[in-house]
Amino acid sequence: MSMTDFLPWQQAPARRWLAARERFAHAWLIHGRPGCGQMDFALAGASSLLCETPREGLACGQCQACRWVLAGNHPDLRRIRPDVQAMREGALDVAEDAKKQPSREIRIEQIRSLLPWFNTATHRGGWRVALLYPAESLNAIAANALLKILEEPPEHTVFLLAAQAPDRLLPTLVSRCRRLPLTVPGAAESVAWLQAQGVQEPAARLAAAGGAPLLALEQARAGQPVMPDWMMLFLDQAAAGGDGAALADALQAVDPADWVDGFQRLWLDLSLGAHGLPPRYHPAEGARIAAIAKALDPAALAHAAGWLQQQRRLARHPLNPKLLTDHAARYLLQAVRPR
Repeated sequence: MSMTDFLPWQQAPARRWLAARERFAHAWLIHGRPGCGQMDFALAGASSLLCETPREGLACGQCQACRWVLAGNHPDLRRIRPDVQAMREGALDVAEDAKKQPSREIRIEQIRSLLPWFNTATHRGGWRVALLYPAESLNAIAANALLKILEEPPEHTVFLLAAQAPDRLLPTLVSRCRRLPLTVPGAAESVAWLQAQGVQEPAARLAAAGGAPLLALEQARAGQPVMPDWMMLFLDQAAAGGDGAALADALQAVDPADWVDGFQRLWLDLSLGAHGLPPRYHPAEGARIAAIAKALDPAALAHAAGWLQQQRRLARHPLNPKLLTDHAARYLLQAVRPR
């Protein structure tokens, strides 16, 4: 599958969406849970709008416009994303400015860079598409600059904002967009698709990714175990009554946002186990999770769940990562001590 193609489960909604292209809104907020393919949908949508010979409304993948999109140099497509995202895509060289910290935000300069582009003629008089993702990475100044543009949108221009967390966007910016929610496919379709991509243990991968097939594929291709080593260590120490020192050391090597997210998933599984229900994310470890869950204090579990939710808001920019991991290891192990 190329970047001009919609994912199989996206093709039907994409055709319905693109059927109204002659009466298109000037800005769309394409959103859904992580791993459902918002960015893929937005890029394939941009390709379809720019395609010179669309097939049933979708990009052909072979015309000059599609080849330009694939090469990353279509004159009527601008992709606005943070430096860290561009680096992951190979579109920004790490060595371009070794002294500069890659930004996690979409900045005001990136929005301003669109202004001269709006004043140029489009290729063959077609659409001009600005793709912004993840849209929630717009900082406040950049979001306000984009809002001013959307208040008087340029002609023949469509803005596609792809987001996983639309609630983090400026409300007035959201109000200027038509919303296009995306969903994940059913488990059977997702497992079949993952198998077709060569993923081993597709059902377990899908469960660990919360039912999001693209996230499951990303984790598999990155060589990540179905359950991270640090989480296995947590379960080992929870069963053995560990003091958290080894766990704290293990967490030091993990991005705080990743281990907070992982613990939140595990905490849901523990909560389900406390009520005699099977785990959602880690069915392969169901027996161990159930053994821990049936002995813990529900109040301590709930309190720790609230603490994790607080850390989710702070994890991207922790003031002292080592202090945070040391405290987290001790506190979360204490929360699952038997009553």
